[in-house]
Amino acid sequence: MVDLIPAPVRCSWNAAGYTSLDSDTALEARPGTEGVARWLRAMVGAATGLPFPEAGDGANRLVLSIEPDLPPEGYRLVNDDGPYRIQGGSAAGVFWGAQTFRQLLGPDAFRRAPVRPGQDWDLPQITVEDSPRFRWRGLMLDVARHFMPKEGVLRYLDLMAAHKLNVFHFHLTDDQGWRIEIRRHPRLTEVASWRARTKIGHRASPLWEEKPHGGYYTQDDIREIVAYAAERHITVVPEIDVPGHSQAAIAAYPELGNTDVTTASIEGGTALTVWDTWGISSNVLAPTDTTLRFYEGVFEEVLELFPSEFIHVGGDECLKEQWSDSVTAKTRITELGLADEDELQSWFIGHFDKWLTARGRRLIGWDEILEGGLAPGAAVSSWRGYGGGVAAARAGHDVVMCPEQYVYLDHRQAPGEDEPVPIGFVRTLEDVYRFEPVPSQLSEEEAGHVLGTQANVWTEVMEDTARVDYQTFPRLAAFAEVAWSRLPAPQERDFADFERRMAAHYGRLDALGVAYRPPTGPRPWQRRPGVLGRPLEGPPPNR
Repeated sequence: MVDLIPAPVRCSWNAAGYTSLDSDTALEARPGTEGVARWLRAMVGAATGLPFPEAGDGANRLVLSIEPDLPPEGYRLVNDDGPYRIQGGSAAGVFWGAQTFRQLLGPDAFRRAPVRPGQDWDLPQITVEDSPRFRWRGLMLDVARHFMPKEGVLRYLDLMAAHKLNVFHFHLTDDQGWRIEIRRHPRLTEVASWRARTKIGHRASPLWEEKPHGGYYTQDDIREIVAYAAERHITVVPEIDVPGHSQAAIAAYPELGNTDVTTASIEGGTALTVWDTWGISSNVLAPTDTTLRFYEGVFEEVLELFPSEFIHVGGDECLKEQWSDSVTAKTRITELGLADEDELQSWFIGHFDKWLTARGRRLIGWDEILEGGLAPGAAVSSWRGYGGGVAAARAGHDVVMCPEQYVYLDHRQAPGEDEPVPIGFVRTLEDVYRFEPVPSQLSEEEAGHVLGTQANVWTEVMEDTARVDYQTFPRLAAFAEVAWSRLPAPQERDFADFERRMAAHYGRLDALGVAYRPPTGPRPWQRRPGVLGRPLEGPPPNR
């Protein structure tokens, strides 16, 4: 059988053998599929050298069409004695069918130019029928800790599309950097977008890179990224962190911080700067009207750039020591009739939940937004295991499952000493393949609140695209199959068959220039000898 990843619902042979595409193979794009036709000519056409001219009559043509009998993201790919056909329940379904079509042509179809001019492009005489299990099949990329230039982001959108992932969670702000232009607040890019130096390895490492690091995306860069994603039927969900993970913003605009708490105990008496190390900063946003108005202005510009239903506001790891010591924060707690600092954070998140709802958007945040009471209408990214997702779903809130024990791709892939900058628990390719997004303790009705799942790539110890590739691949291929395919229970999954199909998929990744981790371990240049990590031993806690 053909080696497709992710595995389709059904795949059957219509006849033995293959048929060949050639320079006369025409392309007929029926109404609604014009964008897929453009993608095929631009990407598959470039790799194969096939021009895909406008269709005439005859069997030697590829017909793209939208068919109402298929699910919205479902597709049907047919190669029999008629024309080649890619049918979808929507343009997105046709596009996912085009991704399968590309895989069937072989690894060289993933290159940017033909490597064997004049070669035959064989297509097996099969029918593939397929549709995704989840509507949210996501990848979160942290560009705040280490900035990824725009071209790298566009490349990752192409890699997502090749794996039928459709939500790009864009982590744009954190203590270590602010990455999006906000025109009414220019110091966010003038000051908050760069740091003076960077810790190399885990925060306990003695090593530093003693040069400035930074960068940001202009608003036109963001528009380009969003449009490029939309052409690939990927939704971009931006993340602007509040009220924690905000030291970079406070360094640019000190009035956002808890100014009645002395900075001497935090910064040694010096002016607050963009953070140059890792961990969780104590510098959090002040719960003041000034802060609310500032971030409303930020979100107004964000909404103009991102048409997504969801806007991610972070809400995680907000240390509350400053609030405990702040007279302003204590006064606010009293004025609002709140019990404690946890409820103050809930009030903070709830403010933006109402603000976004009034503008036709939905708030999503990490599962800490459950603390002190869940904001009405909010959705939850469940990262600290399954517990947050279970609690949210039982309360009637939508959930994206991304537990760190399974799908945090910054965690190390093997226990060996050669594993570069080992962070967290060992999470092998097989571990990711056996991840189940829907918690078993949910009822059928509660499980309906699980929108889907997401893999997260945090970049504290990933200084460049090659390191991001190494940590992300090949595990993202296993995750993509979990998110798309209707797999058996985790222990019943045929990992040996997945490995067999991966043998072909590595050729596709090679053609795409992905610096993945080979099954045999890191190549010499992928190692980072002497750079301290933070490996955790044993199996991760199952919670």
